[in-house]
Amino acid sequence: MKIIKIDHLGIAVKSIEEGKKFWADVLGLEFEGSETVEAQKVITAFFPVGESEVELLESTAPDGPVAKYIEKKGEGIQHVAFRVEDIETALKELKEKGVRLIDETPRKGAGGAKIAFLHPKSTNGVLVELCER
Repeated sequence: MKIIKIDHLGIAVKSIEEGKKFWADVLGLEFEGSETVEAQKVITAFFPVGESEVELLESTAPDGPVAKYIEKKGEGIQHVAFRVEDIETALKELKEKGVRLIDETPRKGAGGAKIAFLHPKSTNGVLVELCER
Protein backbone atom coordinates (compact mmCIF):
# COMPACT_ATOMS: atom_id res chain seq x y z
CA MET A 1 0.00 0.00 0.00
CA LYS A 2 1.32 3.41 -0.90
CA ILE A 3 0.03 6.44 0.98
CA ILE A 4 0.63 9.56 -1.11
CA LYS A 5 -0.40 12.28 1.36
CA ILE A 6 -3.00 13.44 3.82
CA ASP A 7 -5.85 14.17 1.42
CA HIS A 8 -8.09 16.02 3.87
CA LEU A 9 -9.29 16.42 7.44
CA GLY A 10 -13.03 15.86 7.85
CA ILE A 11 -14.64 18.20 10.37
CA ALA A 12 -18.20 17.59 11.53
CA VAL A 13 -20.24 20.79 11.85
CA LYS A 14 -23.88 21.53 12.55
CA SER A 15 -23.88 24.15 9.79
CA ILE A 16 -21.49 24.65 6.89
CA GLU A 17 -22.54 28.30 6.72
CA GLU A 18 -21.51 28.77 10.36
CA GLY A 19 -18.31 26.76 9.81
CA LYS A 20 -17.37 28.95 6.85
CA LYS A 21 -17.30 31.96 9.17
CA PHE A 22 -14.19 30.53 10.84
CA TRP A 23 -12.45 28.64 8.05
CA ALA A 24 -12.96 31.27 5.32
CA ASP A 25 -13.67 34.56 7.10
CA VAL A 26 -11.26 34.21 10.03
CA LEU A 27 -8.49 31.99 8.63
CA GLY A 28 -8.86 33.24 5.07
CA LEU A 29 -9.05 29.82 3.43
CA GLU A 30 -10.68 29.82 0.01
CA PHE A 31 -14.08 28.11 -0.11
CA GLU A 32 -13.86 25.72 -3.06
CA GLY A 33 -17.52 24.72 -3.10
CA SER A 34 -19.96 22.25 -1.61
CA GLU A 35 -21.48 18.98 -2.70
CA THR A 36 -24.25 16.74 -1.38
CA VAL A 37 -23.32 13.06 -1.07
CA GLU A 38 -26.75 11.50 -0.68
CA ALA A 39 -25.49 7.98 0.04
CA GLN A 40 -23.65 9.30 3.11
CA LYS A 41 -26.41 11.75 4.14
CA VAL A 42 -23.98 14.65 4.12
CA ILE A 43 -23.16 17.98 2.53
CA THR A 44 -19.43 18.55 2.12
CA ALA A 45 -17.55 21.82 1.73
CA PHE A 46 -13.87 22.01 0.81
CA PHE A 47 -11.17 24.52 1.73
CA PRO A 48 -7.78 23.83 0.09
CA VAL A 49 -4.66 24.14 2.26
CA GLY A 50 -1.49 23.51 0.27
CA GLU A 51 -1.75 20.00 -1.16
CA SER A 52 -4.49 18.97 1.30
CA GLU A 53 -7.95 20.22 2.19
CA VAL A 54 -10.21 20.86 5.13
CA GLU A 55 -13.60 19.23 4.52
CA LEU A 56 -16.60 20.45 6.51
CA LEU A 57 -19.35 17.87 6.89
CA GLU A 58 -22.97 18.79 7.62
CA SER A 59 -25.54 16.03 8.04
CA THR A 60 -28.62 16.05 5.84
CA ALA A 61 -30.53 13.68 8.14
CA PRO A 62 -30.83 13.17 11.91
CA ASP A 63 -29.80 9.50 11.49
CA GLY A 64 -26.76 10.27 9.31
CA PRO A 65 -23.25 9.33 10.49
CA VAL A 66 -22.21 12.97 10.93
CA ALA A 67 -25.33 13.78 12.97
CA LYS A 68 -24.65 10.74 15.18
CA TYR A 69 -21.01 11.81 15.58
CA ILE A 70 -22.00 15.33 16.66
CA GLU A 71 -24.59 13.92 19.06
CA LYS A 72 -21.94 11.74 20.76
CA LYS A 73 -18.82 13.92 20.57
CA GLY A 74 -19.86 17.39 19.44
CA GLU A 75 -18.49 19.29 16.48
CA GLY A 76 -14.85 18.73 15.54
CA ILE A 77 -12.46 16.49 13.65
CA GLN A 78 -14.43 13.46 12.53
CA HIS A 79 -11.88 11.72 10.32
CA VAL A 80 -8.49 11.92 8.64
CA ALA A 81 -8.27 10.89 4.99
CA PHE A 82 -5.18 9.52 3.32
CA ARG A 83 -4.83 9.51 -0.45
CA VAL A 84 -3.62 6.14 -1.66
CA GLU A 85 -2.32 5.04 -5.01
CA ASP A 86 -4.59 1.99 -5.33
CA ILE A 87 -7.50 1.74 -2.89
CA GLU A 88 -8.44 -1.85 -3.73
CA THR A 89 -4.88 -3.03 -3.04
CA ALA A 90 -4.74 -0.97 0.16
CA LEU A 91 -7.98 -2.50 1.47
CA LYS A 92 -6.76 -6.01 0.64
CA GLU A 93 -3.45 -5.45 2.45
CA LEU A 94 -5.13 -3.92 5.49
CA LYS A 95 -7.63 -6.77 5.74
CA GLU A 96 -4.76 -9.30 5.53
CA LYS A 97 -3.12 -7.43 8.43
CA GLY A 98 -6.27 -7.86 10.52
CA VAL A 99 -7.52 -4.27 10.26
CA ARG A 100 -11.29 -4.02 10.71
CA LEU A 101 -12.83 -2.34 7.67
CA ILE A 102 -16.08 -0.41 7.57
CA ASP A 103 -16.00 -0.63 3.78
CA GLU A 104 -14.79 -3.90 2.27
CA THR A 105 -15.00 -2.33 -1.19
CA PRO A 106 -14.64 1.34 -2.19
CA ARG A 107 -17.67 3.57 -2.63
CA LYS A 108 -18.14 6.91 -4.35
CA GLY A 109 -17.29 9.96 -2.27
CA ALA A 110 -17.27 13.70 -2.83
CA GLY A 111 -15.62 14.91 -6.01
CA GLY A 112 -15.92 11.47 -7.59
CA ALA A 113 -13.23 9.98 -5.36
CA LYS A 114 -13.21 6.29 -4.49
CA ILE A 115 -13.32 6.09 -0.69
CA ALA A 116 -13.37 3.50 2.10
CA PHE A 117 -13.33 3.81 5.87
CA LEU A 118 -11.36 1.84 8.46
CA HIS A 119 -13.04 1.07 11.77
CA PRO A 120 -11.81 3.19 14.71
CA LYS A 121 -11.47 0.04 16.84
CA SER A 122 -8.50 -0.90 14.63
CA THR A 123 -6.94 2.58 14.49
CA ASN A 124 -6.65 3.69 18.11
CA GLY A 125 -9.99 5.47 18.01
CA VAL A 126 -9.45 7.49 14.81
CA LEU A 127 -11.87 7.18 11.90
CA VAL A 128 -9.53 6.77 8.92
CA GLU A 129 -10.65 7.25 5.35
CA LEU A 130 -8.70 6.06 2.34
CA CYS A 131 -9.32 7.84 -0.94
CA GLU A 132 -8.17 7.46 -4.49
CA ARG A 133 -8.60 10.31 -6.97
